[in-house]
Amino acid sequence: MNAKVLILGPTFFGYNYSIQRAFDRLGYQTKVVQYDEPVHPFNWKNKVLRKLFPSSKKLREKSRRLFNAFITEEFKNYGPDFVFIYNGDILEPETIRLFRQQSKVAVWMLDGAFRHPDSVAIAPEVNVYFCFEKSDVDKLRSLGIHAYFLPQGYDPAVYYPMALKKDIDILFVGALYRYPERIRLLKLAAKELGNTYNMKVYGWYKPIYKNPVKWLFRERRDIFMNKNIPPEEVNKLYNRAKVCINIHHAQSVEGANPKVFEICGAGAYQLVDYNHFIASVYSAGEVSFFHSDRDFIEKIKELMTTDTSSSAEEAQRKVARFHTFECRIREAMEVLGV
Repeated sequence: MNAKVLILGPTFFGYNYSIQRAFDRLGYQTKVVQYDEPVHPFNWKNKVLRKLFPSSKKLREKSRRLFNAFITEEFKNYGPDFVFIYNGDILEPETIRLFRQQSKVAVWMLDGAFRHPDSVAIAPEVNVYFCFEKSDVDKLRSLGIHAYFLPQGYDPAVYYPMALKKDIDILFVGALYRYPERIRLLKLAAKELGNTYNMKVYGWYKPIYKNPVKWLFRERRDIFMNKNIPPEEVNKLYNRAKVCINIHHAQSVEGANPKVFEICGAGAYQLVDYNHFIASVYSAGEVSFFHSDRDFIEKIKELMTTDTSSSAEEAQRKVARFHTFECRIREAMEVLGV
């Protein structure tokens, strides 16, 4: 009988199911349980309570207590050999200790570890704590935690080349609200290039539920779509774009967000902010890097008149061979000694 894996993670654009597919392809039995943050479940009742009482520790503590009781019963009923946790910021240390009585346990961070203190709190309890940000590893090891660098990857069942017309010149898809650096650079691009090229930006920019006045009077609606879209639609957009922009959060000093692999997995050409790790992934020049605001604008202009198809194809071949979720899970299980 194949080993059983319980996969736990936040409801974030289907990543739990991408990880499940990777485990399935490697021959494991799997079950996925998802949770919401900052409170679970994040239904309309809890959304209203959270909005009315945004600093309510009582609501959050109650939701965490209920979820930990629920997942304990799920664990006992399923009886997994391994528990694979994405972020895990809702779990309590005593829940992890219970898991460890029967199973090996690993956490894989989708964000920088120190952005999620609740996840760092459970790190001493797990077998391995996988970091997507390389600079977190030494910090965690200094605390006695078995930390290991495991970059993000992509799911080729979601991101893959399609034969679509390249009718979008400049594309960005990703979180914007609370990402001021992304907003600043994209506004700069919209100002300098938005009247010359077909530029589209997807992601909540000024959501109505945060500030109805700003939502009503938001600028450049022809560029800033002000909405989130599912991964399947993102793949189509990537395939329609001449250049896809990727801008990292400040946490990414030596790491890469999933878009580093997803854009290229779709067969699209990527312009991304430089760091040493990403440069090592695309060491043959398969993507373009920018180093400053002016370089950002000039690189986009240059790419508008450059045939990047062969570079995009080479990047797609590389990520399909070395940077899928299946590659990452295989490595993770080797580290776990499986």
